[in-house]
Amino acid sequence: MKQTAGLILGLLVLLLAQPVRAAAVHATDGPFAHWAAVVVAGDWHAHSGGPTEAFDNARRDVSRALADLGFSPGAIRQYSVRPRRYPAVKPGKTDLRRIHAGLRDLAVRNPAGCLFYVSSHGAPEGVQVDDGLLPPHLLAAMIDDACPARPSIVVVSACFSGVFVRPLRKDDRMILTAARSDRTSFGCSEDDKYPYFDDCFLSSAPTARDFAALGRAVQACVARRERDTGAEPASEPQLWIGPSLRPLLPLYAFPPRPAPPGVH
Repeated sequence: MKQTAGLILGLLVLLLAQPVRAAAVHATDGPFAHWAAVVVAGDWHAHSGGPTEAFDNARRDVSRALADLGFSPGAIRQYSVRPRRYPAVKPGKTDLRRIHAGLRDLAVRNPAGCLFYVSSHGAPEGVQVDDGLLPPHLLAAMIDDACPARPSIVVVSACFSGVFVRPLRKDDRMILTAARSDRTSFGCSEDDKYPYFDDCFLSSAPTARDFAALGRAVQACVARRERDTGAEPASEPQLWIGPSLRPLLPLYAFPPRPAPPGVH
């Protein structure tokens, strides 16, 4: 028991000391400086069938937000169904094989952890990725293959995305979804800038201390937004944090950021 307690204390000391040592070398280093991140826009259609920029707006601005939270811009890879529409960013094509290969390539060069974020439509069978569905068991296999033996954070912004929680559970993983497994989410019309969930992620990130606090803030924000707009039944975003990762997440603290000028 004493040996185990000593080992845990030693790991905590190392984690706490790591950002301090890194800061002396490079001001932008931090707990997420060597994490791989993939951000995917899975569709470009509104629920009406017409075009919408909501998912690509989320893809673009979540990537920027991750950089503000301490992820290296060079370790964030974006994917869009219509990549040629965004020449300034040059996202990859939303394709499961390319996304898997991209995450695996980034993870080799950034071995500290992995983040996967997708914004799209969803169904009880999975999340839409271009013309197909990405089912929970396949996403779990992709992340397990690309990011073994390291902490990971998975964010699924889609209707019915709670179906991803149980298949993706691991001791060192956090999962945040836009809805329960039997509920829709909101905000993917032709006129929406972002889906409600992505809007709340972006507006909550600047004041959150870490990903656990960010997940709780997003849940509260979505609930408020749905009450204010009369969207029902409530989507009830889901947050699950593995037992090994839970006590360590406060040590993966976000760097200080300027106060946001306002919410979206």
